[in-house]
Order: sequence, then structure tokens, then C-alpha cells
Amino acid sequence: MNYRIWLPTLFFPTVAWAGEEINMANTAWMLTATALVLFMTLPGLALFYGGIVRTKNVLSIFMHCFAITCLVSVLWFGFVYSLAFGDGGPYQDWIGGWGKSLLNGVGVDAVSNGIPETLFATFQMTFAIITPALVVGGFAERIKFSAVLWFSILWLILVYAPVCHWVWGGGWLAKMGFMDFAGGSVVHINAGMAALVSALVLGKRRGFPHTLMIPHNMTMVFTGAAMLWVGWFGFNAGSALAANGAASMAMLVTHMAAAAGSLTWMIMEWVRHGKPSILGIVTGMVAGLGTVTPAAGFITPIGALAIGLLAGFVCYHATQIVKRILHIDDSLDVSPVHGVGGVVGTLLTGVLAAPALGGLGLPSGTSMLSQLGVQSIGVVVILAWSALLTYLILKGIDALVGLRVSTEEETEGLDLVFHDEKGYNL
Repeated sequence: MNYRIWLPTLFFPTVAWAGEEINMANTAWMLTATALVLFMTLPGLALFYGGIVRTKNVLSIFMHCFAITCLVSVLWFGFVYSLAFGDGGPYQDWIGGWGKSLLNGVGVDAVSNGIPETLFATFQMTFAIITPALVVGGFAERIKFSAVLWFSILWLILVYAPVCHWVWGGGWLAKMGFMDFAGGSVVHINAGMAALVSALVLGKRRGFPHTLMIPHNMTMVFTGAAMLWVGWFGFNAGSALAANGAASMAMLVTHMAAAAGSLTWMIMEWVRHGKPSILGIVTGMVAGLGTVTPAAGFITPIGALAIGLLAGFVCYHATQIVKRILHIDDSLDVSPVHGVGGVVGTLLTGVLAAPALGGLGLPSGTSMLSQLGVQSIGVVVILAWSALLTYLILKGIDALVGLRVSTEEETEGLDLVFHDEKGYNL
């Protein structure tokens, strides 16, 4: 069952098109949602990440996000959409087929879920773009540009496409009744684990953790974070694939979780350090958004507040553990925020969706306990798949072209080393 369209839809005017119905209101909303999700990567994530790194590496982050957007777009059109959402025949439980490569058969007359399939494919493409772009935060400021390109290609094909198919393309997790409305597992758990493995394989930045590496432009960080918040409405509410009550509820709970996560992080930072920071409050926002993503279509605002409060608390402490105790240099906190948040949200989906707790309902005939079991299986398998494949991909790239820049190049900065440009000429 496709849980992105599981909730009942309202009726809107439709037109007949090649024997199937196109819902014009849904199509208009999905065009908007698709643009919003792309807006999350460019410029949202690029500005957010770019402001956090040091001055000498800001353009490298911009380049990573822009190049990944272009690269994934071409690969998605070429064959990755087919692997994720095509008919896999006897292998359907595990991967789609090649039948929709080059969008074969996906013309102006093709319809999917009441909208043009070209639009559905484009909407899904924006998710495929932002997921490897998130991983950039795990190896920022110390990786070769060529390695980023090769990693993005291989990771998209070998990690993202199978997981996407398992959850949203009719694969084995979907058949089990696994619930992920908008990408808590496909995007956030997947990217969070990949970032953690990347940080471990590449090793720490020169000077970490003893040298203070503060964000170079907090104005840029704030601007990017605000864009992410707005774009996330397309990410979550758009996953209803309709302009209906489900999309409206998803938008509301998304906003409430973001607000609760922000306030929770701000208060804990205030209590611990005596002053609240912009970086802290916007990171709490991202934690709330990432954690509510898998549950967005299945819960009410009460559940969203609970998720946001828990996200701010858990992800805050996760960042402290990763950075200060384990000394893992996940440069931009992808694993403790997106990864941990995705795990918490995916597990809580199986609990807070229950009507007894104010949720909008579990799959027919499913108890809270049994659904939590299904959610746990999905979480464990996706964590393991992402960890193993990410490790193998990185090791393969290291053997072929190398992963890490030299000490001299890291000191000089990736902007000049790889792009012969500076972010600032003051």
C-alpha cells in the first residue's frame, strides 16, 4: 500500500485525459510542491550548509549542492526513476525494472495518482536530489570534488533507489505495511547513516576537535534555514499527492513540530550555556522537521508537538554525544539531527498514528505494537543497508581516485584548490 496517498482524498474538478482522470487542483498544488522541494536544496540547503563551514570552503558547498542537483536530475531521467518506481517483475520486492528508462511511456498522456506522471516523476526527483546533498554535511571541508561526484552517482543508484523502491515503489517494506509519509526513512535515516559512515571513513578535519571551527556567516545560515522551513511544506504536504485535507493536516503538523523543536533546543542551550544562539534554534527547527516527516500524514497537531519536543531534546543530546564524547567529525551534524531524528520519527509514527493517541489511524487490522515492530524492521534494515553500501562505495572511490585532500589543500581551502575562486574578495 502506498501510504503517501493512503488517507482519504476530497473531490476536486477533473478532466478526462487519455482514458484516465487528471485532477487539475491536485496538479496545480503538486507543481507548487515540486518547486518548493527543489527550493530546499537550491538555495536553502546550500546557504544553510555554506554558512556553517569556514570562509575558505563556502563555494565548495555551493558547488556540491549545485552539481548534485544537475547530476541526479540526469540520472533520474535516464534510469533511476525506473529503478525506484518501475515494474521489477519477479524482483519487484527489491527493485524496479528498466521499463521506464529515459521515461519511456511517460508522456503527456501518462497519469499517476491523479496527476501527470511527468509531474510525479519530477516531484520524486527533488527528493532524490536533496538526499545525497544532505550527506555532503558529513564530509564537508575535506573531500575531493571528483569523489563527491562519484559518490553521488553510486550512492543514488545503489542506496537511494532500492530503499525508495522498498518503501514507496511497491517493494517489500510497503507490502509489510511500513509507514513513511514523506521520507523519514528514505531520506533522513538513509542520509544520516551515510553521513556518519562518511565522517568515519574520511576521518577528522585538521584540528578537530581542539580547534574551534565556528560558522563563518550566521546570516547565511539563518536565511538557508528559513528557506528549508518554507520548502518543507512542499516536502511533507506535497507527499499527500493531492490538494486535500491530508495535505493540509501534513502542513499544519510540519509547522508545529518545527516550532516545538526550535523552542526545545533553544531552551536547553540557554540553560546549559547561558545564552540561546541562532545556530541552535535553527538546528532545533531542522530536527523537528526531519523527525515529523515520516509521521506527517498520520498524526494531528498534538502528536506533532510531542514529536517536536522530543526531537529537540534527543537530537540536541545526540549532537553532544557525536561531537564531544565520540569525537566523530560529522561536520554539519547530519547524523545526530537527520539520522537520529529520522529514526525517532519513524518509530513514533507507528505509535502516534494510533487513534487512541489522537492519530489518524494505523493500517487496517494492525495494532500499535505490531506496527511498531514493522517500523523497527524498516529502521534496522535501512540503517544497515545504508551503512554497508556507503562504506563499500567510499572504499571503492578511495582506491580509484582518492577521497581526501592533502593537508596543504585542506589548509588552503577547497574553494581555491578545486574551483580557483573565493567566496569573498574583501
